Amino acid sequence: MDRTQELSSVNLPGRTIWTQLSDEQLLAQCEVDTYRASGPGGQKRNKTSSAVRLRHRPSGLIVIAEESRSQHENKARALKRLRVALYLQVREQMTQPLQAALLSHPDWQRSGLASQHLPRSVKQPQFWPAAGIILDVLLACQGRISEVAACLGVSTAQLVHFLRLDPKLWQQANHLRQQFGHPLLR
Repeated sequence: MDRTQELSSVNLPGRTIWTQLSDEQLLAQCEVDTYRASGPGGQKRNKTSSAVRLRHRPSGLIVIAEESRSQHENKARALKRLRVALYLQVREQMTQPLQAALLSHPDWQRSGLASQHLPRSVKQPQFWPAAGIILDVLLACQGRISEVAACLGVSTAQLVHFLRLDPKLWQQANHLRQQFGHPLLR
């Protein structure tokens, strides 16, 4: 049984199935387009199709990477961006009671939230799993930051500081809050 079948037999939500796949398995779910990137980079950049666009068929997300002159490096960057996009864009429904749903969530231990510590940097491997869970809980709590903080066992200041660590995460949190008529976080 491969990893995809193993994960789907456990009946996990979509994002969790996708984020726990290996790079090869995740790439197999994507349409891969290569093209010539425009812009600076000299003669070599204009002659090789090194830019990569990934279209994740199950979620519909599209990511690109075109910084490097190496198609291999751009593909690796695009895969990392796809994983981040999955955490930012794909919400998993949290059942009530929230505490029980969190404890049974596969990303709960990987995120560091089980020890009531929020990652302090985007570069930490726990950051994006934590961000995904926090956005899921924010949706379940109808955008109320204080309820999310209480549910996670952190202060509202710690939670807001965490959300500020990445501009796209901050934007997504504000988008969720706006859906429920709350003012933007500042």
